[in-house]
Amino acid sequence: MKRKLVAAVGAATMMVAVAACGGSDSDSSKAPKDRDGQLTVWLMVDAQTSWPELVTQANAEFNKKYPNVKVNVQYQQWGDKTKKLDAALSGDKFPDVVELGNTETQTYILNGALGDIDAKKYDNSDTWIKGLKDTCQYEGKLYCVPYYAGARVAVYNKDMFKSATGKDTFPATETDLTGALDKVGDKYGSEDKAFSPLYLPGRYWYAAMSYVAAYGGQIATYDKDSKEWKGALSSPEAQKGVQHFVDLVKKYNHGDQTKDEADHANVMANEKAAVIYGNAWEAANVVDPKASGNAKLKDKIGTAAMPGPNGKTLPSFIGGSDLATVSKSDRQDLAQDWISLFTGEKGEAGLAGKDILPNNTKQLEPLTKDPATAAAASAVPNAWFTPIAPGWAAIEKKETIELMLLDILKGKSVASATKAADAEIDKMINESS
Repeated sequence: MKRKLVAAVGAATMMVAVAACGGSDSDSSKAPKDRDGQLTVWLMVDAQTSWPELVTQANAEFNKKYPNVKVNVQYQQWGDKTKKLDAALSGDKFPDVVELGNTETQTYILNGALGDIDAKKYDNSDTWIKGLKDTCQYEGKLYCVPYYAGARVAVYNKDMFKSATGKDTFPATETDLTGALDKVGDKYGSEDKAFSPLYLPGRYWYAAMSYVAAYGGQIATYDKDSKEWKGALSSPEAQKGVQHFVDLVKKYNHGDQTKDEADHANVMANEKAAVIYGNAWEAANVVDPKASGNAKLKDKIGTAAMPGPNGKTLPSFIGGSDLATVSKSDRQDLAQDWISLFTGEKGEAGLAGKDILPNNTKQLEPLTKDPATAAAASAVPNAWFTPIAPGWAAIEKKETIELMLLDILKGKSVASATKAADAEIDKMINESS
């Protein structure tokens, strides 16, 4: 899932202070049955609305071991969670367990807000999805636990493809895809100049960097000797990916090319696009009236793996959520036990049963064979993630990559634009926010 990483003003100072005043658990030597008090857990509202029985299950198992510890689960909204968490961590009423979108973990890891995690305490930790585990690691240490994964896929209008190409299945190679898009464009774009066979917004940097990854490029690389990050968008591989993305935008997006992907599901719902590249769950938004979708498109929208260059599937940005303990908490052992139960094999099986991608490849494998989940599940193992670097939050906040893409669409060469972006990245990426 997409979680924009925005560092709060003053967060760095606050988080370091939080970490510095963490206490020890005076009750940790007691037997589990003698532990008491409360464990506060912050989960996002997704768990409340979509898998509340898994929360109940984890709480029940936890209370078998700790009968006198009350688990207080508080559900949060994505829109204001970060602001509330920063405020809580600066005071004395904070959660012991907190769910973080995987693009949020970096800020809290780098500023000392999260406790250490012992992977040995968790089921399937040896098969955790690498891209998700990477969002929890820094300099060889683990600071959170993968919870569930997400990946981007092709979301397409089956009726449009069948009408234009004779087939409602999605092409498996990019050559076949572009040929199909040309036919779809000829049929539906002749009367509607704003119709996009592939709606790929110019500021959609997650998609652009997927093409960079497809060519073996990276946003930035880390030098172990100097222990510094350095921008890598001007490398030959990255430039090929950026050029490939821009070429697709110019050829197939006949809408506003300067936008980001925030409303692309609505563009498809309004039948102004035959394909978008989005999170798997966005297919449901296209047809859901509550999400400004179009109910008339029900059963007409499909998902498939997005073909990329060189005959391979396009690498996806790894989305999802992680669970962490708070370093300021004096109940971190209890917090780890609760997370272990919630993300254990039973809990992850419950998520998989709801077509949510589990945190490990062992339980993910069956979903790669289920038509409902195959596209997203198959995209996860080779997914990419942003650099786990001190200054990454500042780079996202400044929209360095988005602005680079816009410059190219306005006529700047890929070579000069990527070189300029690297220079800006180099100024920020090694500096703490």
